[in-house]
Amino acid sequence: MNIFQLQQQLSVAQSILAQLREPQIQQDRMRFRLNLQRLGSLLAYEVSKSLPYQQFEIQTALGTAKVADLAEQPVLICVMRAGLPFYQGFLDMFDQADSGFVGAYREEGADASELDIFLGYSATPDIAGRDLILVDPMLATGSSLLKVWQLLRKKGEPRSLHIAAAIAAPEGMTLLQQQLDFPASFWLGALDNNLNAQAYIVPGLGDAGDLCFGSKN
Repeated sequence: MNIFQLQQQLSVAQSILAQLREPQIQQDRMRFRLNLQRLGSLLAYEVSKSLPYQQFEIQTALGTAKVADLAEQPVLICVMRAGLPFYQGFLDMFDQADSGFVGAYREEGADASELDIFLGYSATPDIAGRDLILVDPMLATGSSLLKVWQLLRKKGEPRSLHIAAAIAAPEGMTLLQQQLDFPASFWLGALDNNLNAQAYIVPGLGDAGDLCFGSKN
């Protein structure tokens, strides 16, 4: 199981991750959303290196150029609502990709053991034989992504499965590694320390959905 982390390399991604975590910068919702989008674009670029390509020639005004392009566009699945800006970064890179959307929310109890995940809205394309990228900025317990995958699996088996998150927790990674019934590659901005008692990632960055769009009732 492949796990890629942007934070392990010194690049502009370090600056984006720092801004995403900084409480003062987080107060600017537009900037927070833009940083999630920028991080999504960087991760999409990394994912693109693992996809199949086809080579061909193009006749330019001055000669013939050997070029390459994706053999087939991937399928992007956005876990809403926090995933929308992060997903836009992937769509900026894979601009002809088919896209699907799944609404997921968690009903919280006193601690992480009482947390349950509910799926709502779902509009997804056929994934059979396609390269599938699940996009969710916060991989905390892993329960929401596991349920989304179980929903998608009813529509067929993809050629490959990629899971992208801005920030992940070890507990969520462990759950998916143990319970996913399909080999997956993980593309992360950062893998953090742990979950707290309320199942939030530590140090994390807070509630990504609220930071993007405001608090919810």
